[in-house]
Amino acid sequence: MRFHYQIHYHQPLKGEAIAGLFLLLFPVLLPCLFTPFTYASPSTFSKRKSTNCALRLFLQEWNVIKPRHLSLLRSALEGKSSNGEQSDLWTPLADQGWRPCLESVNTPSALPQNSEGYLQVFLDGGLNQQRMGICDAVAVAKILNATLVIPYLEVNPVWQDSSSFMDIYDVDHFINVLKDDVSIVKELPDEFSWSTREYYATAIRATRIKRAPVHASANWYLENVLPVLQSYGIAAISPFSHRLSFDNLPSEIQQLRCKVNFKALVFVPHIRALGDAIVHRLRYPPGETEALSSDYLRVTTDQNDKQRPQKFVVLHLRFDKDMAAHSACDFGGGKAEKLALAKYRQTIWGGRVLNSQFTDEELRSQGRCPLTPEEIGLLLAALGFDNSTRLYLASHKVYGGEARISTLRELFPLMENKKSLASSEERARIKGKASLLAAVDYYVGMHSDIFVSASPGNMHNALVGHRTFENMKTIRPNMALLGQLFLDKNITWLEFRQAVAEGHQNRQGQLKLRKPKQSIYTYPAPDCMCRA
Repeated sequence: MRFHYQIHYHQPLKGEAIAGLFLLLFPVLLPCLFTPFTYASPSTFSKRKSTNCALRLFLQEWNVIKPRHLSLLRSALEGKSSNGEQSDLWTPLADQGWRPCLESVNTPSALPQNSEGYLQVFLDGGLNQQRMGICDAVAVAKILNATLVIPYLEVNPVWQDSSSFMDIYDVDHFINVLKDDVSIVKELPDEFSWSTREYYATAIRATRIKRAPVHASANWYLENVLPVLQSYGIAAISPFSHRLSFDNLPSEIQQLRCKVNFKALVFVPHIRALGDAIVHRLRYPPGETEALSSDYLRVTTDQNDKQRPQKFVVLHLRFDKDMAAHSACDFGGGKAEKLALAKYRQTIWGGRVLNSQFTDEELRSQGRCPLTPEEIGLLLAALGFDNSTRLYLASHKVYGGEARISTLRELFPLMENKKSLASSEERARIKGKASLLAAVDYYVGMHSDIFVSASPGNMHNALVGHRTFENMKTIRPNMALLGQLFLDKNITWLEFRQAVAEGHQNRQGQLKLRKPKQSIYTYPAPDCMCRA
């Protein structure tokens, strides 16, 4: 950082005095700059130090982010990718010989008349992790013949979002779709009103099951939870995330999980309305002088009837600070960025990030580094997408902000997001609510011609599974291949394109049967699909 002082010759000491005073105060204002980098736990930081450290990290990360693959980028911008792939990219998936198969779940005789008691679950994580937990909760209620209370969504510690189930999902639709499978209530009767999140947070309670193992079997629930239900009439499981096995379950339980995921969980009307408005504007872009209407429910279809609908790609750019820090990879921000991410990683996770034991080259060659906006842009360009492609960016916060996204925007100038396609009035009900923002992106992702996720994660897994269920095209980046290609600084654009094309031939939505221990929500066949 360079500081310039204006020195007047008729006052020789004034500038020096100011500079000296500034240097004296500098360690007070930014003590972290003068503190050795240690591995102290978060509890050792005072409130004041945390604030100053945050300011220091901000200053460290405030760097110009330069392209890391300049030669490839120049070739991509020159349009050296057109060889006829563009038309093939937009071709819908052919019939793969499988169809959704949930009919056997919906049998009127499936719901016993007498319930064993009320089942509560407390779900942590983000939107898609909670979504999987909801599906598992319905399945566990079915296994136990319990009445499920609408799941409680914990406040997300990262995004600080307190949105409830009813804020996100159409609860009446949820209950109605599952009415013949599981008994579900919106809230507990008065006699159990004491069973709250606060009640279980204050002491050990006999009705709380705290140690449900990850991927527990159906028998575990019958042996450990059913007796609590029978004794007290209620059981609360907390935490409840990934707490039901994907294997060795009856077919009707597996199909019920898919029925919840693909049929019962529908977003609330205002989320669907905003999603429909965004999809409509992607299909029928407004003119340059046409302003966004604040009433997105009033769709002007007259002029659109004469306009041919355009195709678009939804890109989930999973590149937030948590992801970047946890990966322990180098993203080209220099020493300052490395130090800032290492400090953040140590403060948040302590020594629990195993990736930090490996070099950047080792992590990249193993496909363990999330793709940057520049790298996902080069992947799309190599696949045949060009600057006429309409791209919808589905992301909450991108680490590095616009500086990091600018290269992607240069490759795809028709890139849009929620802010560019919906007015502030339209976004008022979702502003600052990570779960609702993610719900809109999920909805738009399910209505796109192609979905691409920059890196694996819960959103990626959920949409890959949902689009597989509906036989829709989804491009899954070959992370290991791309990591190795980007490490080769001498690779030509032609070589890069050929390697990308070959490495992604069978990663564009081709149905893959689920293997043992794999998620039923990512691989719905064969458990929830039948051969046509």
